[in-house]
Amino acid sequence: MKLKIAIQKQGKLAEGSTALLKKCGIGFSNGQGKLRAEAEDFPLELFFLRDDDIPDYVADGVADLGIVGENILAEDPKPVDVVEKLGFGRCRLSIAVPKSFKYSDTADLNGLRIATSYPRILSEFLAARTVSAEIHEISGSVEIAPSIGLADAVCDLVSSGSTLFSNGLREIETVLRSEAVLIARRDLSAEQNKLLEQFLFRIRSVLAAERNKYILLNAPEDKVAEIASLLPGIKSPTVMPLAEPGWVSLHSVISEHDFWEVVENLKAAGAEGILVLSIDQMIK
Repeated sequence: MKLKIAIQKQGKLAEGSTALLKKCGIGFSNGQGKLRAEAEDFPLELFFLRDDDIPDYVADGVADLGIVGENILAEDPKPVDVVEKLGFGRCRLSIAVPKSFKYSDTADLNGLRIATSYPRILSEFLAARTVSAEIHEISGSVEIAPSIGLADAVCDLVSSGSTLFSNGLREIETVLRSEAVLIARRDLSAEQNKLLEQFLFRIRSVLAAERNKYILLNAPEDKVAEIASLLPGIKSPTVMPLAEPGWVSLHSVISEHDFWEVVENLKAAGAEGILVLSIDQMIK
């Protein structure tokens, strides 16, 4: 018994999906142009597909699992379950207008022509705000629509915003925030669900590691209690004596979100020789 998973064959999600699987200890070889591969060290078969096709493959039962952007599911919903958000491939679907366009709120979108590859999501966004605009559905190169006179505004995926900027556009509204998610078909067998839980265990260990850092530091013994109170690790920091009398080494785990604030407080409390390391997996 094995699970079949569909991932993007090229693009940002392809890179993120491959990196995630490798961090989960799942290796595979996908030579140039190869559309299928057998995984190593886990009962998994991989299909390499266009991102738009992945939800269909999972819904139809050709694949058991898939990694796809939330934006794809929102534009064309399929009968699949989202089982985990994966933390990569983050982007936003935004409405953008020429830099000279005066904009105050969504009422200013009334009567405009808006070009997009996501007509469903955009129409729902506009309807919820009682905005009447003309939607032009196009595929690819949406950002050039205003400059060639096809539309007054665009609704497109944005990561850094550099593409919009280079085309003389600026974001005015965020319609949807998206990231890569793991989806599953709804009729997995008991044995397949067991494999899915094993797969999710590996994924969640990797995601937990990415959100945390391992920290080591030296401190005077009389500062241990104060410094330990600043380290919000899993339970409490590990304290080990150093060769130099009166000094110890503390080891702990801190959230990446709190990292700089914690480090500044540690230094102020007398910590020295602070070393921060990345974590590959973290089992809770």
